[in-house]
Amino acid sequence: MVNVLLVDDDVELSAMLKEYLEHEGFAVDAVHDGEAGVERALSGRYDIAVMDVMMPRLNGVEALRRIRMDSRIPIVMLTARGDGTDRIIGLELGADDYVPKPCTAREVSARLRAIMRRTSGNGSHQDSVRALNVGPLVMWPEQRRAQWDGAVLDLTSAEYNLLEVLVRNAGRLVSKGDLSEQALGRPLARYDRSIDVHVSSIRHKLGKLADGRSWIQTVRGMGYQFVRE
Repeated sequence: MVNVLLVDDDVELSAMLKEYLEHEGFAVDAVHDGEAGVERALSGRYDIAVMDVMMPRLNGVEALRRIRMDSRIPIVMLTARGDGTDRIIGLELGADDYVPKPCTAREVSARLRAIMRRTSGNGSHQDSVRALNVGPLVMWPEQRRAQWDGAVLDLTSAEYNLLEVLVRNAGRLVSKGDLSEQALGRPLARYDRSIDVHVSSIRHKLGKLADGRSWIQTVRGMGYQFVRE
């Protein structure tokens, strides 16, 4: 059973989401302010968190910032529909995905299942135990562990999924649509910049090639390609 932490000051919405998710087989605890959300998220008791951006005392963005200092628990942000700024800030701080409000409980459930399915691995056993090695990068999909030039590579779950897809296709173009489907578990929506923000973060963590180029090349209007040296 997947243990879900729900952080939202809207008590009525929280109760509705909790009831639906529990009916879908999740175990759900709900808290209603950012401070409590941070404390619970860092307790190690939860597999994934859903957190609203707009909350009193401590908003979701600052709560996310504090959580990411110590934890890589997958986090889905609930953002106001049309508010692209909060979405981008959240993704840049390490959110794995977002759901715009108003949202349906079914949509939240589907997003949680997609993230957990990719977090737990969905390839064959043979594929998952085989290490992926391109340049200085080594990834162990079964363990969801990565090293860059011998050092631990600290990635969020969404970043790990995206990098794994790119590395499995090293030297080949991967469209943004395919990346969204395979790594985030959802179709690419119009004006959705999630992939771009996650890739930007990964690039920062990998650094540059000797010639100054990024390890992940942009093919304008089409997608991304991981460089195979």
